[in-house]
Order: sequence, then structure tokens, then C-alpha cells
Amino acid sequence: MTKTSMTLLAVACALALSACGKQEEHPAEGAGHEAEAAHASSSAGLPHGDAAAGKALASTKGATGQACVDCHGAEGNAPIDASYPKLGGQYADYIAHALQAYRSGTRGGSPTTDLMASQAKELSDQQIADLAAYFGGTNSQLRDMHGAN
Repeated sequence: MTKTSMTLLAVACALALSACGKQEEHPAEGAGHEAEAAHASSSAGLPHGDAAAGKALASTKGATGQACVDCHGAEGNAPIDASYPKLGGQYADYIAHALQAYRSGTRGGSPTTDLMASQAKELSDQQIADLAAYFGGTNSQLRDMHGAN
């Protein structure tokens, strides 16, 4: 690859990355800065989550008659089945994105995911942000492959 080709490639990458980072202006929102500040806390476009509200919500029975902790355990770290994920200490944005996908129906198709979809469909954006803040802030019992024998 020539020096010119490398330069053009670098410029194209920089332009693509800068386009991904641009935020759309909404002048019709009036002040608008409050709305932007409220959504600045999550890559999922959600308002700032309240972990205390999320903790209370995690124990509240939903449409299926079950609460988050009924299946995922206390603090999201003791699932009732090995196929259910541990939520405690998981990235809050990951939890938020997953709940949004369950709610919208873009994540589903199995009995487990269909159960989650029925649970999530009644959650508001604020409730999703609260649950994500709670489970994301609990002690993690998640393990990765580092140091695995």
C-alpha cells in the first residue's frame, strides 16, 4: 500500500468515526439541554438510572407474576437455572440494551427469551434504566476466561 493510499484510508476512517459520534440537534425541544443531559448517562438513550428504585423494582412481580430476583436470584447472582444469566455486576448499558430488545420484540424466539419479552414489555425507559443501574452496581460473580484452566 502506498503512502497516499494509507493517508486516504486514515482520513476515511477518521471521517467515519466522527460521523458516528455526531449528536443530532433538536431545536424544537425548546431548551433541549435538560433532555440531552437526562439521556447522557446511557448509550441506550435512557435517562439516568436510580439504583435504589431498581432494587425495589427487581423484587416487584411483573405481568407474569414473577420478579427479576425470582429467576435471577438475590442481587442477580443466584439464578434458579444454569441457563439463566447472572446479572449482578453486568455492564449497565448491556442490561439496558437487552431489556429494550426484549421489550421491542427484537430479542426472543425461545421459551426463556419469550418470558423475558413478556416481563420487559411493560417496563418504561426509566424502569429499564433503574434496573440496569441496580444490577450493574451490585457485586459481580461474573467470570471471564482469564486464568481459566
